[in-house]
Amino acid sequence: MKIVENTNIANLSPLASAIYDKLAHNQQMLFLTWECKDDELTNQVAHFLNRFDAAIAHLKGKVEFMLPLTAFHLMAHRATSKWPADEELCRSLAKIAANHTVYWRAGRFDFNVSAKPIIYGIMNITPDSFYDGGRYNTPEAMREHIRQMVAAGADVIEVNGQTTKPGGYKEVSPEEELARIVPGIKMLQKEFPNVAIAVDTYKLPVMEKVLAMGVDIINDVRAFDDQRKLLLLKNSRAGLVTMHSSRDREYGNLTVEMKHFFEHNLAKISEAGINLDRVIIDEGIGYSKVADGEQDYAMMRNIDEFRYLNRPIMVAISRKGFGKKLFDLPKDERLPVTLIAETYMYLHGGRVLRVHDIEETRQLVKMIDTITAGYWQRG
Repeated sequence: MKIVENTNIANLSPLASAIYDKLAHNQQMLFLTWECKDDELTNQVAHFLNRFDAAIAHLKGKVEFMLPLTAFHLMAHRATSKWPADEELCRSLAKIAANHTVYWRAGRFDFNVSAKPIIYGIMNITPDSFYDGGRYNTPEAMREHIRQMVAAGADVIEVNGQTTKPGGYKEVSPEEELARIVPGIKMLQKEFPNVAIAVDTYKLPVMEKVLAMGVDIINDVRAFDDQRKLLLLKNSRAGLVTMHSSRDREYGNLTVEMKHFFEHNLAKISEAGINLDRVIIDEGIGYSKVADGEQDYAMMRNIDEFRYLNRPIMVAISRKGFGKKLFDLPKDERLPVTLIAETYMYLHGGRVLRVHDIEETRQLVKMIDTITAGYWQRG
């Protein structure tokens, strides 16, 4: 037996093609054909797939079916356990899984983002960041907070020395920014070598210094707008977080124009000689012309529209101002609404969660992953 991806299902009409595209890309539905050797096996396969609540067409010698990618991995595991001697089946399942695996290669780390989401902790070493500015400016406070994040399960810790909060911010010199973040980088390298280190900066001199120190990730809210940044990164192994921003403009069609932005931005990065396996994208929620306005909510909703780019998508909404805007919540009371919004975005494709609250985010991920893998079968 073997399973192949069915790419001809939508050749019935333009509408069918559009529906197929939305299901395949946005919802990550797989359209598959399980080829069997005889009718008895076909019946066994159909019965097996029914346990995964799959949409099935039971045909002579084969079963056509539709399954979400989240269910495919569990189905593949159980299929190889049920038919372990069928080498062709096992190979075909492995091939399909490989076709839908997305990696993020970031410095010392190769993250399989399809298999495991990334919990990306925020470490603001600033006096004026919108949520935790001024809390971690001493070495003791910084060390304790880093230890807490690592113990809670952070995969990445990002040190930030320059806020870009909405409503305006004071730019600091590269020297001042480095004075803030270098101690945190050194502390992470010495005490927590198994955690990826990211730096949030848009300044070329800062990038030059921290890349020379060996950081794993550069997060640029200006989307690597200077060719010198790309040349610098080309000669490194660092991962890139490239962010869309619309603080200077409104859109006629938000989703379409964001697609144009990311397509152009990723092409520019690739043309500079940087493998796109090193790049993830951030929609830039909180960087709209009207902060916490309709654009931000639209970006929370439309996150799955960018899955076709085949790059991991960052969810970066932790404790942002929508909690104030919608519910008049002070910043220390915004965790519940943050988790609700993050859950929606996680379910719709956000695989890198950039957060202040590591433990609660881990609980979110484990709960949602447990539910989406909840196909019970006896025997």
